Amino acid sequence: MMHYLKILPAFFESVIRGEKNFEIRNNDDRGFQKGDTVYLIEQEKETPTGRVQIVEITYVSNYNQPINQVVFGFSLMGDVIEE
Repeated sequence: MMHYLKILPAFFESVIRGEKNFEIRNNDDRGFQKGDTVYLIEQEKETPTGRVQIVEITYVSNYNQPINQVVFGFSLMGDVIEE
């Protein structure tokens, strides 16, 4: 399954530098699972910057999270796409 998620520039930069390899997200309507592809779309306020990083989910856990939230780990799939 593919997911398209908005991400703020500060977090996006941490992802592409390899410092941040997880997301904490609402899972109420997504059903994140290991092996899913996620398009992280860098967005400043309501405006996309044109940069996208594709990642693959490697681990999903709801341990000690609020209801309907999960933490998922991911690995980068290629370089940043500039649209």
